[in-house]
Amino acid sequence: MAYSHAFVLATTSFFLGVLFIAFNVDYRLLYLPSTPEAAQACIQFYTTFHNAPFAVKTLLHSLVGIDILALVTKLAVWDESAMFFDGSSLVAFMAAVVLYLSVVVPGVKTIANPMQTETEAERIESLRVVGAANTMMIVCLAAVLLMQAGQEYARRYEQRELAKLQAAETQKEAAEKKEQ
Repeated sequence: MAYSHAFVLATTSFFLGVLFIAFNVDYRLLYLPSTPEAAQACIQFYTTFHNAPFAVKTLLHSLVGIDILALVTKLAVWDESAMFFDGSSLVAFMAAVVLYLSVVVPGVKTIANPMQTETEAERIESLRVVGAANTMMIVCLAAVLLMQAGQEYARRYEQRELAKLQAAETQKEAAEKKEQ
């Protein structure tokens, strides 16, 4: 179980790192007054991302598979902790995957290879949509990490309470033996 937990944490953190790199260019279009320089920086970033070597894309997509497999493996235990924390993590991660596949991939393709009929305003709007989807993916992946941290906290809290109960029971038994 520890390996599955480590895979979930490592791959989710890796994706958060990738998204925070993208956020460095996204925030200029999403949260600051839009400038042509900011739009050009976004276009250049996403074009580079789209034209990355096949090995980079394969690495990213295989890490998605590893994360899903690790979450399903953790969910297979099927206790209360797994159903709540791992189930919620799987739902949040799948929401991020759906955002990636339905918004980011087509958006990046549009940004990198615009049709001749598309205007610059449509291209900038596509950049904003991709940036907003990246921000939502950051929230989803942060939820995965929070659920995993919550699961670990709950496990430790349960162990601490069980230890207290066992100590109280041992003291009670010792007191009963003294009385006899």
